[in-house]
Parts: sequence; structure tokens; C-alpha cells
Amino acid sequence: MNMLTILLQAAPQGGSMLPTLLMMALMFVGFYFLMIRPQMKKQKQEKNFQESLRPGARVVTTSGIHGKIAQVMEDGVIVETMAGKLKFEKAAISREFTQNRFPEMKEEKK
Repeated sequence: MNMLTILLQAAPQGGSMLPTLLMMALMFVGFYFLMIRPQMKKQKQEKNFQESLRPGARVVTTSGIHGKIAQVMEDGVIVETMAGKLKFEKAAISREFTQNRFPEMKEEKK
């Protein structure tokens, strides 16, 4: 037999709606904490990262292009690569390189 038909047959007739409403509320709370809240947190972190982009930072775009930010503008950034300068949207910057990967950046700041 189908699982749905078993559940429908087992449902109490004329019983209280309270257990059903509690179960739906519990499912919504679980859905919120497992799906919606982590997504909102990730979006907030991404927005903070995009707002913190500064000239001189070495970055990787979502398409895999490596470069150094030459200029930050209101509508995007200019990334300097080995092939020249390219303009990207801020959302296209996926991550920033660490100081451990490029130790020469530490020396430049001294």
C-alpha cells in the first residue's frame, strides 16, 4: 500500500486539530533554522565581503580569474590581471587570497 493512504486512513475522525497545527508549526520552525536562517547569514557575510573590497587586495573571481584590485567604484571593481585591466561587478569577486599564500603583500605594507 501507498504510505499516504496508510496515513490518511489512520487519521482520527472528528479529533482535535491541535496536534496537526503543532506539527505544522514544528515543521516551519525546523525549516527556518535549517534552511532560511543559514542562507540569510551567508548573504550578509557576502555583502560585508563585497563592501570591504579595497585596492591592492588579491582576489579570485567566480569565473576563476586571479588578479589584484586596481580600483573600487560604486558599480564594480577594476581587476588588474596578467592580461590587463578588467571591470567586474562586485558580486563576481568570490574570495580574497590570504597573506600566507602571498607573503610579498606583508612586505609591501611594512
